[in-house]
Amino acid sequence: MTKIVLFENIHPSASEVFNSAGFTDIKTFPSALVGDELLNEVKDATVIGIRSRTQLEEKVLEHAQAARVVGCFCIGTNQVDLDYAMQKGVPVFNAPFSNTRSVAELVIAEAILLLRRIPEKNMRVHAGFWDKTAQGAFEARGKTLGIIGYGNIGSQVGTLAESMGMSVSFYDVEAKLPLGNAKSCASLAQLLADSDVVTLHVPGGAETENIINERTLAQMKKGAIVINASRGTVVDINALDAALESGHISGAALDVFPVEPKSVEEPLDSPLKGKDNVILTPHIGGSTQESQENIGREVAEKIVSYLQNGATKSAVNFPEISYLPSTGTQRIIHVHKNVPGTMAGLSNVLAEHGFNISGQQLQTRSEFGYAMTDVDKPITEPVLKALRALPGTLRCETLPL
Repeated sequence: MTKIVLFENIHPSASEVFNSAGFTDIKTFPSALVGDELLNEVKDATVIGIRSRTQLEEKVLEHAQAARVVGCFCIGTNQVDLDYAMQKGVPVFNAPFSNTRSVAELVIAEAILLLRRIPEKNMRVHAGFWDKTAQGAFEARGKTLGIIGYGNIGSQVGTLAESMGMSVSFYDVEAKLPLGNAKSCASLAQLLADSDVVTLHVPGGAETENIINERTLAQMKKGAIVINASRGTVVDINALDAALESGHISGAALDVFPVEPKSVEEPLDSPLKGKDNVILTPHIGGSTQESQENIGREVAEKIVSYLQNGATKSAVNFPEISYLPSTGTQRIIHVHKNVPGTMAGLSNVLAEHGFNISGQQLQTRSEFGYAMTDVDKPITEPVLKALRALPGTLRCETLPL
């Protein structure tokens, strides 16, 4: 029986996909679990679905002995020990595209609000002051938006910005084809110097840590705006705070932070709190009903495809094999260490037991390999046992065709 556990209020669209595919043993939780509660719920789960708060570190994955696949119903996968999951033969899927529009719209909205000094005006009116003035308030039209990281989200931000009459420049470490009239900058320094609004859309990690810092902030135009809806580690918060205090940076919007609260009750610890020219949001860039519905469906469909036919296309930690039509009676999926002789051993076991291979595909990724093999008759338990006993085998399962 396939048991599915979904944490953190994953959209019902995911359960709809699972039910339609015949997977009905689904248990849902409105929030993340920790400690023994989490261990107890994952111990016999075939599928584990999470968002950003549930931490699937090695201890948890080791406890989840029945787990065959993990779904991150979000973009990021930092909350999962991807290497250990691979060692257990467990692919991890995410949704890198489904909330693109939601994040892009938030960024554009924040740029307009900060250019017009709306956060400050809003707070002043609430406090009883009627400061009706155009001083320091600007239209978005004619301003230059600088995008750091021109991927799926960054490029869509640029498209929306152009539709409002903004000029768009971008900087990316990889060569990217510009959309519309966007222009690629040869250096980060050039982009910073030319931009009225700078928005970040880069991955986390050592290469992007604190790329917005005291030095790069000084390279920006006086009065520029900084927006970060990517990863909390890419902005040096103290340096940004100092630049805001000095007036060199006129406003900022942050949806992500170096250390984020783990619950609704835990407050955010940041020197930026209370500033009337700063918008702080609780990591909600992709939190719209539309995006959550799309994410639920996208990740669930990937999981179902893996459970039913072994496809691992777009898995973040696994050798990728696309969906292949059946060419036999039963399919074997074999996850193994990428060492010489593994495939020969698999073929020999099948030949010794009188099986004919009707279709096969192999993909490797670093030190791991993933083989999908179709055979002409049902696999018996002794054969499956022999396949699992092959040296280097991490996981071996059979799928009906």
